[in-house]
Amino acid sequence: MQILHYLIKKIFSAFTDILPIVAVIVFFQIGVIQKPFENLHEILVGIGLVILGLFIFIMGLENALFPLGERMALQFAQIGNAGWIIFFGFALGFSTTIAEPALSVIANKAGHIAAEGKAIANNAQSIDSFVLGLRLTVAFSVGFAIALGVVRIIKGWPLVWFIVVGYSLIMFFTSLAPKEIIGIAYDAGGITTSTITVPLVTALGLGLASSIRGRNPIVDGFGLIALASLTPIMCVMGYGMFVYGFGGQ
Repeated sequence: MQILHYLIKKIFSAFTDILPIVAVIVFFQIGVIQKPFENLHEILVGIGLVILGLFIFIMGLENALFPLGERMALQFAQIGNAGWIIFFGFALGFSTTIAEPALSVIANKAGHIAAEGKAIANNAQSIDSFVLGLRLTVAFSVGFAIALGVVRIIKGWPLVWFIVVGYSLIMFFTSLAPKEIIGIAYDAGGITTSTITVPLVTALGLGLASSIRGRNPIVDGFGLIALASLTPIMCVMGYGMFVYGFGGQ
């Protein structure tokens, strides 16, 4: 009975998370557009699937990904080898980002648009090469950001300096980057911090900060996601300079 009660509670929680979105859609469809929903049955089934999917996803986070990430961070801290911890951070950031579905979708779209805009040759090989290069660039940048964040936690360095310096560099890169890549670069900072990357990276930061004496999980454990959002912007603009040239020339 306790398990059933727990599952019902989690499903209801997923439903309440989706409810505001449903309310907004219903309001604008009926109150503003003033037209009935087409295929209402399919829409209701789709909403049910979203609720079920969110329920399963949250269960996976709470029972697998978060505990796994924290446990591995604790075990690496117990080994006492900073090099392995830093390399693990890089590998985790790289692998979770390269597997990110949102990145794959955006990179493919960017590749086809670049080909249509004659920035690259309009053939499958050139598009695939552009897409792969973009994905690897973003993945490497996130891996570097997580490794840097691990160093920050180990050393106890304040996050604010990384943010100030990072966004100052972003503004500088923006002045040099071709206009065709700037929007993609800024969006890359958001799509890298999605469903796969965030849970494991957050768990790594919290687990590492909790296992190092003198570190506060609230102060030191968070911030890895901020770095993971920051570095892809710079790296993708650098990739755009390589593909398009400086200033879109």
